[in-house]
Amino acid sequence: MDFNMKKLASDAGIFFTRAVQFTEEKFGQAEKTELDAHFENLLARADSTKNWTEKILRQTEVLLQPNPSARVEEFLYEKLDRKVPSRVTNGELLAQYMAEAASELGPTTPYGKTLIKVAEAEKRLGAAERDFIHTASINFLTPLRNFLEGDWKTISKERRLLQNRRLDLDACKARLKKAKAAEAKATCEGDTVPDFQETRPRNYILSASASATLDDTSCPLSWAEWKEEYPGGWRPPCFFLLPLNPSVTRARGCLSLQKDRKLWNDEVDKAEQELRVAQTEFDRQAEVTRLLLEGISSTHVNHLRCLHEFVESQTTYYAQCYRHMLDLQKQLGSSQGAIFPGTFVGTTEPASPPLSSSSPTTAAATMPVGPSVAGLAPPGEAALRLEEVSPPASGTRKARVLYDYEAADSSELALLADELITVYSLPGMDPDWLIGERGNKKGKVPVTYLELLS
Repeated sequence: MDFNMKKLASDAGIFFTRAVQFTEEKFGQAEKTELDAHFENLLARADSTKNWTEKILRQTEVLLQPNPSARVEEFLYEKLDRKVPSRVTNGELLAQYMAEAASELGPTTPYGKTLIKVAEAEKRLGAAERDFIHTASINFLTPLRNFLEGDWKTISKERRLLQNRRLDLDACKARLKKAKAAEAKATCEGDTVPDFQETRPRNYILSASASATLDDTSCPLSWAEWKEEYPGGWRPPCFFLLPLNPSVTRARGCLSLQKDRKLWNDEVDKAEQELRVAQTEFDRQAEVTRLLLEGISSTHVNHLRCLHEFVESQTTYYAQCYRHMLDLQKQLGSSQGAIFPGTFVGTTEPASPPLSSSSPTTAAATMPVGPSVAGLAPPGEAALRLEEVSPPASGTRKARVLYDYEAADSSELALLADELITVYSLPGMDPDWLIGERGNKKGKVPVTYLELLS
């Protein structure tokens, strides 16, 4: 226990000394060993990498899991080293509610049938979202966390050690500087009393004989006689560091100019030896820290690979969502004639044939995702034949196709992504549709698949 207390006291003293030195450096009252420019750039680059990695990690977690309570729960499970329980996605929960509503409202009604179809699509969307979250967590979030919790902690630890080695090195430099200054001062000034406490503070305890000697004033020599008899000067006794009068020094028999100079030389040599050791430890720690900081380049390469994998998984997820919704749109469009009359009227009578054109309100209510098959003529009139359609006097516009589109029948024009076509509208047409022309081909095209160009 005594040894531990001594070590604790020693560590506390070192910590206090370093804290004082660090504060003096901040206020410009102490010299500081500066690192080279390349090393400073490595430090700045490492700090920037750490800060941006933390921000990207947090925002990606928000993207994958918008619910903050769920994120906190997952964080606690990870810290407790327990498996995170499976959680139902929002799409799957919506699909469950829709299926239950269709079961209660009547699965054979047009509304119930539509609810069942949409529920199946939402369930597939939820499963795709689950796969995306799982893939992104493994391929992207895990490497970022491993860097922050592993490599960065190691770098931070070595940087703290380097800081301590630098403070020790600066302390040794200051000690050697003071020792040399005190030695030069004692050599040049004969009346100067050496003060070892300027170079190496210690606690000295006077013995009983030394205390008794301090009271001895029986020396017959005066101070002037003392200097004439011993022109080389005098030094304090070896057991204490207080200036004494000549009689006390003579009584103890400790006067020796050569020994005095030897003590100064030993003090300087010891300070130089400590400086060499501190310099060696600092250089070794700086090299270790430099190697770790240069490893940030490898971290960037690894994060770049993970970023590509994240983009691939996100692309796959959105492609699956688009495919599922396109299938759902086609299913609802093919059964639109059966859905229209019984959806909101509440009758059980057979559905009448679909109108050649639907109003914007009806189309929005039944097909919010995209337009379905619609005629060209107003209600009650025969559908126009495409070969008889001509561009209006108001002119045409160019449009770029955003997505591939498969024509549902001969009246529609199949589209390929990124191609340019000519489009125009005719009086009485459904606003969700336009007439598209590509070469000698002509047909209806959905507006939601186009980007109109000025």
